Amino acid sequence: MSDTKIIDFHTHAFPEAVAARAIPALEEAGGVTAFTDGTCTGLLASMDRAGIEKSVICSIATRVEQFQSIIDWSQQIRNQRIVPLPSVHPDDPQLADHVKQIKNHGFTGIKMHPYYQGFFLSEEKMNPVYRVVTENDLLLVMHTGFDIAYPRIRRADPKQILRVVKKYPELKLITTHLGGWDDWEEVERLLIGLPVYIEISFALDFLTTEKARRLITAHPEDYILFGTDSPWADQKQCLEKLKNLELKKERLEKIVWKNGLRLLGLPEESPST
Repeated sequence: MSDTKIIDFHTHAFPEAVAARAIPALEEAGGVTAFTDGTCTGLLASMDRAGIEKSVICSIATRVEQFQSIIDWSQQIRNQRIVPLPSVHPDDPQLADHVKQIKNHGFTGIKMHPYYQGFFLSEEKMNPVYRVVTENDLLLVMHTGFDIAYPRIRRADPKQILRVVKKYPELKLITTHLGGWDDWEEVERLLIGLPVYIEISFALDFLTTEKARRLITAHPEDYILFGTDSPWADQKQCLEKLKNLELKKERLEKIVWKNGLRLLGLPEESPST
């Protein structure tokens, strides 16, 4: 894969002071170990080790009042290698204005998380979110499936994904964790093969090589994205696991680079800094 550029479409990082508190707390809550210190510096070092050109940082507003601090920090950290996606909270009374701010500041999308933000994917209160995100032509990267740190309530399962994409066919919804973390039987039954964006982070470690390859090769090659969920997975190891699937070169290039580049609206040749 050394001759192919790579975009990691799903990573996390925090301001340094926040990372020092957040990473240990998240490790304990999920029973997981971080592979970086949770800062942008740590992420860039990981990217260099793995040979990754760009990483998308997915922020999550767990409270309404976090919107401004997240968008301010996102503006500070973005560069040729770091592509931040800010976040909005579904209970935000200024939701429409805040989504427009994200658009006006030149960001290409937002990240949301049903467990951390307390919603169900297809519930009525999410309709204003989907409408305004669609109207502003933004990506919506959505945690889907269960979450390792939460009770197994079906907040974002494949059935709800289908309801959302049928109701909002123009919404550029990107489902994470291979369509639904630890719900891959339902993913295979309901989502695989449909024109639904699927990003593969935090999934290959939990599937056999045969099953992962079957799911990924059965899905439209223009609708799959490489992601890791760094720091909760090692970027270099994730790339090795993807390589071990022995996908055809064209499909692999689309997964790790071309599809992400297209969705982010970036030029084909974009030098790193």
